[in-house]
Amino acid sequence: MSTFLRTIEFLGLSLWLGSDVFLSFVVAPGAFRILASRDQAGAMVGYGLWWMHMIGVVCGIAILVARLLRTRSVSNLAGPAALCVLLMIGLTVVSQHAVSPKMAALRVQMGSIQATAADSPLLAEFSRLHRISVSLESGVLLAGIAAMYLMVKELGVSR
Repeated sequence: MSTFLRTIEFLGLSLWLGSDVFLSFVVAPGAFRILASRDQAGAMVGYGLWWMHMIGVVCGIAILVARLLRTRSVSNLAGPAALCVLLMIGLTVVSQHAVSPKMAALRVQMGSIQATAADSPLLAEFSRLHRISVSLESGVLLAGIAAMYLMVKELGVSR
């Protein structure tokens, strides 16, 4: 059972990191390169980001539950790998529920990001929020890499 639960931990983290890398380095650049307008590309990336956030939170919860069941110790949720996963969940929730809705509202106000004047205060605010969103996703990715390292390191300690 321990091996199965550890597999769930690694699978959850791998799926989350993989989806983050795929959206950030394949889907987003591809959408902006291929689609006819930046507005369409932004809508596609926003849709993918919503799903990535939902999948990430579910994976994060699965990782923590599997860890709890495997170790039978709540204190293990305060270990470095678990803290990285908790940080990932926190950053994802902030991005999904604090930043993304504000960006969506600005998109509606502008009508078209592509057609909005470069000196528009709405566009400036959208750009600021976009930088925050990218920073949050970068934090998720870095915390996930750290969590993976720490989980692998735990394997060496437990043998």
